[in-house]
Amino acid sequence: MLHLDLPSADGFRTLAEARADVAVTIALPTTPLSQEAGAMRTAFANLAKEAVAQAATLDLARGRLAALEEHLHDLADDEEFWTLQATSLCVLATPDRLRAFRLANRLAPQTHVSDRFHMKPLLRALTFPHVGLVLALSENGVRLIEVFPEGAPLELKVPGLPRDAASSVGKASINDRSPSGRVHGSEGKKVRLTQYARAVDVALRPVLVGLKAPLFLAASEPLASIFHSLSTAEGLIPGVIAASPDRTPDAELATLTRAGLDAHYAAKLAAFRELHAARDADGRATTDVAATGRAAAFGAVDTLAVDIDEALPGTYDATTGAITHAAGPGADSYGIVDAIAGQVLATGGTVLGVRRADIPDGAHLAAVLRYRL
Repeated sequence: MLHLDLPSADGFRTLAEARADVAVTIALPTTPLSQEAGAMRTAFANLAKEAVAQAATLDLARGRLAALEEHLHDLADDEEFWTLQATSLCVLATPDRLRAFRLANRLAPQTHVSDRFHMKPLLRALTFPHVGLVLALSENGVRLIEVFPEGAPLELKVPGLPRDAASSVGKASINDRSPSGRVHGSEGKKVRLTQYARAVDVALRPVLVGLKAPLFLAASEPLASIFHSLSTAEGLIPGVIAASPDRTPDAELATLTRAGLDAHYAAKLAAFRELHAARDADGRATTDVAATGRAAAFGAVDTLAVDIDEALPGTYDATTGAITHAAGPGADSYGIVDAIAGQVLATGGTVLGVRRADIPDGAHLAAVLRYRL
C-alpha cells in the first residue's frame, strides 16, 4: 500500500499564507519499494544541501540557518521514514518546523527557498489525488476498496458495514413481506434493498469524510440505482463500474477504477477548458499572468488553472496585483504564479494544479473571472 499524507483545504490555505524568515520547499519522486530507501535519502540530502546553500545567502538571525539545516538532516537520517513512501514526497521546512507530505502523484525533483512555501506540488495532489475508492455492492456482500496509482488495492475495514442485504434487515431472505405487510415479491425486495443501501451509506459516512477521494460504485441493478438515489457521499461518481461485485477480483476492480479516475480527471479538465473558452468570449477569462495577478488582487478570479511543473521567479504584491520578474530563481524571490494561486484561494476561488498541456494556449496559467475588469 501507499503511505499518503494530504492537508485539508483549510490546512493548505494555512500553509499557503505562512511567512517566515526562510521557508524551504523540496519535492522529489519516491517509491514504496523499501529497497530504494537509500537512493531516496541521497536524492533528498542533495536537494536539502542545495536549499541550505540558497538560504545561506539570506540575512538570517544567528542560529536560524543551523536550525533549518538540523530539521533537514534529521529527516534524511530517519531510516524508518524512508521505508514508508508513496510516489512523491513534498517537504516544507522553516527553522522552527518541518512537515513532510507523501503523495500519490508523480513530481519532478525541485527546491525552492523564499519567505513562503512553494505550494504547487501539494496543489496537484489536492486537485487530482490519484487515489480512488470503489464500493463493491451486491445483495450477497459489500466491501470498500482503496485504489492507488500502482500496487495492490487495499480493502478497508468499515465499522458497522452490513455483511449482506438479508442480515442488514434482520432477515434470512429479502424476498418476504415488509414490516407493514404491504409489499411482497419484487416490490418487497426493493424495500429491503433500499434499507440495506441506506445502512451501507450510514456506515460509510465517517470513513469517506476522512479519505476525501472519488468513490466509484460496482453494483448491478436495481441496487446501483437505489444506492445512487440515497447516498450522501459527496465524492460519489455517477454511473457504475461494469463488473460483477461478487465475481470480480479486487485487482481487476482496481484496474477499472484507475481507468475511471483518468476519465473523471479528463472530464474535469475538459469542463474547465470549455468554461474558459465561453468566458473568454465575453471578456471574463485570461491566460495573461499580469492580468490574472491584478484580477486576483481584487478577488475577481473564480477558477485558476496553473502549471505545477514550472516556477516563474519574481515577486507579487497581493494588494495591488503588481508583478516583478526575477532573472532566475533565488532566495530573494519565489514563484509568481504560486503566489497568485495563494491569493485566489484566500479570496474564495478555486485553483487547479495541472500540466502545461492542459492549460488553454499552453500558457503558464488560465483564469476564469467572476466579472469583467
